[in-house]
Amino acid sequence: MKLTHLVSTALLAATAMTAGVLSANAADISDGKIKIGILNDQSGVYADFGGKWSVEAAKMAVEDFGGKVQGAPIEIVDADHQNKADIASNIARKWYDTEQVDAIMELTTSSVALAVQGISEEKKKIDIVTGAATTDLTGKACSPYGFHWAYDTHSQAVGTGGALVKQGGDSWYFITVDYAFGHSLEEQTTKFIEDKGGKVLGDVLYPLGATDYSSFLLQAQSSGAKVIGLANAGLDTSNSIKQAAEFGIVQGGQRLAALLFTLAEVHGLGLKAAQGVVLTEAYYWDRDDKSREFGERFLKRTGRMPNMIQAGTYSAVMQYLKAVDKAGTDATEPVAKLLHEMPVNDVFTQNGKVQADGSMVHDMYLFQVKKPEESKRDWDYYTYLATIPGDEAYLSASESGCSLK
Repeated sequence: MKLTHLVSTALLAATAMTAGVLSANAADISDGKIKIGILNDQSGVYADFGGKWSVEAAKMAVEDFGGKVQGAPIEIVDADHQNKADIASNIARKWYDTEQVDAIMELTTSSVALAVQGISEEKKKIDIVTGAATTDLTGKACSPYGFHWAYDTHSQAVGTGGALVKQGGDSWYFITVDYAFGHSLEEQTTKFIEDKGGKVLGDVLYPLGATDYSSFLLQAQSSGAKVIGLANAGLDTSNSIKQAAEFGIVQGGQRLAALLFTLAEVHGLGLKAAQGVVLTEAYYWDRDDKSREFGERFLKRTGRMPNMIQAGTYSAVMQYLKAVDKAGTDATEPVAKLLHEMPVNDVFTQNGKVQADGSMVHDMYLFQVKKPEESKRDWDYYTYLATIPGDEAYLSASESGCSLK
């Protein structure tokens, strides 16, 4: 009886000690939980580019992490910013001020990402951008708490732009979406073209979400440029390519450079229309064993393979949770410090590194869209062409224009 009593007392003490440790750990997590907001376009031109599929990728990361960090549950919330910076800003402020959101991620659309990164810096909260492209995020608008994860306009310009210049495409005309992303993408590609001895013959700006590209395409066609650069993304790119086919632009000898084109848009457009397009992505499901394993799990869950935005969102959420776990707290300063220090090794990339400006430097990959007869199964869309090493694909911190050191 005495022995039983002693054992019971010991078990109770051990249980209490364990509970105390868990309680202490959870006490270092604000509000007793980790809450991550995925803020993106879920109903507009970028709904397939990121959209609800990025939300699913974020949830997969939470599940793969185990659902808790430091004893605290992890929650994903999401919202549609409708590609409007004012709507996104209102959501971000509400999330931070009244809904205990610890970090905001994805942030498709550069104008939105810039606005939310400014608010995040003001509130001393972490944001990790996977959906927007402008290099201003790690340049003049850089933040000690802001991170740019999947790609940027410089990596796209070096990849797709570089390939076509090497192939003799040394004269360009741009059709550019008229906001921060499009301007940045055209600017970065122009610099690369001119550095390689090429020239830009002109450009035309159009509003996001336009449906009729005929006048823009005719201007580009009449310019005589060897390459028509589409400085846009999502449905805008798909619609541009569809209408270019109607004008016989490629048949007439000009090339189309889709400067931000992902697996999601290729799928939506179809191989017949998209075949031959050269593009740059940071992730492709059929690149190696790790990417294939993740891609198949994502396919089973969503009915589609992930593109670099969705896989990048998985990576961003996973790395943030690793940093919180290692820091033992979700306090912004120590977590941000670890995000700058920790290498990134996951299904998205290997040996990624975060610079002082917040840019996550990693390899990019050049692909060409297959012809329909070359594809062996659904989502078998790319032929691998080349690897662009991370240090070539991204601006260094000293080149970025960021004041952080």
